[in-house]
Amino acid sequence: MAEQIVQIENVNPSDLYGAKDQHLTMIKNFFPKLKIIARGDFVKVIGEDDEVNYFLERLTLLVNHLERFGSINPKVIEDVMIAGGDTAYVKSLSDSDVLVYGRNGMQIKAITVNQKRMVEAIGKKDMVFAIGPAGTGKTYTAVALAVRALKDREVRRIILTRPAVEAGENLGFLPGDLKEKLDPYLQPLYDALRDMLPQAKLNGYMEDGTIEIAPLAFMRGRTLDHAFVILDEAQNATRAQLKMFLTRMGRDAKFVITGDVTQIDLPKNTPSGLPQAVDVLGDVKGIEFIFLDEKDVVRHKLVTDIVNAYKKFYHDENIEENTDNESTN
Repeated sequence: MAEQIVQIENVNPSDLYGAKDQHLTMIKNFFPKLKIIARGDFVKVIGEDDEVNYFLERLTLLVNHLERFGSINPKVIEDVMIAGGDTAYVKSLSDSDVLVYGRNGMQIKAITVNQKRMVEAIGKKDMVFAIGPAGTGKTYTAVALAVRALKDREVRRIILTRPAVEAGENLGFLPGDLKEKLDPYLQPLYDALRDMLPQAKLNGYMEDGTIEIAPLAFMRGRTLDHAFVILDEAQNATRAQLKMFLTRMGRDAKFVITGDVTQIDLPKNTPSGLPQAVDVLGDVKGIEFIFLDEKDVVRHKLVTDIVNAYKKFYHDENIEENTDNESTN
């Protein structure tokens, strides 16, 4: 006899069990030889090893479906319970190309060649730089991998950070407390997370510190263990700031640094740390650099045309792209 206890994560258990436990009763009926007890987000199952393992496999598929589509019904339960392991339906619930299922079942995948290289690099290396123009999915892909790592319990927390360059010394005139002053600069990170996690789950993670979003200056003096850490807009980190951030890396941590060296918002005569990092760290084992380009732009087609037009303009005028102080993110 075997006894297993599993925790239902990333979905509301009541949605899985159904109104008045109707779904749970149906699931139990498919496993008459097992004793199945559900309490909150924990399910205990007792029985023969093979039966228990098969039940846990089917339960995982149901949770995957609920996470992906937001609901289950008796037909879904029946299909999952009786489907063979090689059916197209079951394969669709465990698609290895999907980084994470977002809200309303949205599949978030690496689309372009360099995005796929980025995914592969992050899987193999503990520190990866992803550098490229606006719209190439650098941050979005990194956040998706962070959410997946958290769900798979590869890390204990996610830390997302950005330099709040525009805030500078001018925060005082903005209304609200420090968080309210800084949130506008961190909004793209919130937006990506909202695409990938139910709002209630995201709120819970934010409240208990499982997910932290903070300005780069807040990283000083810390050691980041067991975490998936993303530094976004790294081109706006000074040389000292970037070195400070990179040396925060603790045990069992994964660091991803994203940036666009053509859109630097730092004051004039303040060099960005990102180009220097490429030169200094290029030969360090365990660090990989992925360079994305206009072919990786996944926004509106016009974004690709805009990137190419500016690239041609700067080339024709023989000036550096990063001399301007404005950024389109």
